Amino acid sequence: MWPFYLGAALAYLLGSIPFGLVLTRLAGYGDIRRIGSGNIGATNVLRTGNKALAALTLVLDAGKGAAAVLIAKRFGADMAAIAAVFVFLGHLFPVWLRFKGGKGVATAGGVVLAYAWPVGLAGIATWLVVAVATRYSSLAALTACALAPLYAWLITRQMQPTEVILVLAVIIILRHHANIRRLLRGEESRIRLSKG
Repeated sequence: MWPFYLGAALAYLLGSIPFGLVLTRLAGYGDIRRIGSGNIGATNVLRTGNKALAALTLVLDAGKGAAAVLIAKRFGADMAAIAAVFVFLGHLFPVWLRFKGGKGVATAGGVVLAYAWPVGLAGIATWLVVAVATRYSSLAALTACALAPLYAWLITRQMQPTEVILVLAVIIILRHHANIRRLLRGEESRIRLSKG
């Protein structure tokens, strides 16, 4: 079993790299956790007004998820499933930040693209449509997550990817509990493309 433990540990450590925090500090914005929602993800980085930095955060957070799965795939489907879950958990609960990380949307997106790319594309398309229509990033993420397991089953017809994607989706939805309450109260902040 040791290769699976090692794979899980390496995937977790890769996932735990807080790119949003590192990039905003390097760019002179200080601690991103003191801005906006306090999240370390791309949506909160966008609140600095630096769109390029937010885009880079998105790419790197998604990239670490994809990298973990693509590397693990070389060692079989079970290793890929383990890497998919643990790289995601690393982003959510990074040891370097006292286990207080992001909400995992971008990292999960990278995971799903690498794990079952047609499902990933369907999820991204859903996110874009909802985000453009409503300008609520959280609502777009919640909608994409709610539909992702259905996409997985309809597209792959396989239990393992469907189960893995279901686990990621449920955790993301649970992590958005505060956003759900704000959406219901009409208090959720919308996506802004410029500062202020």
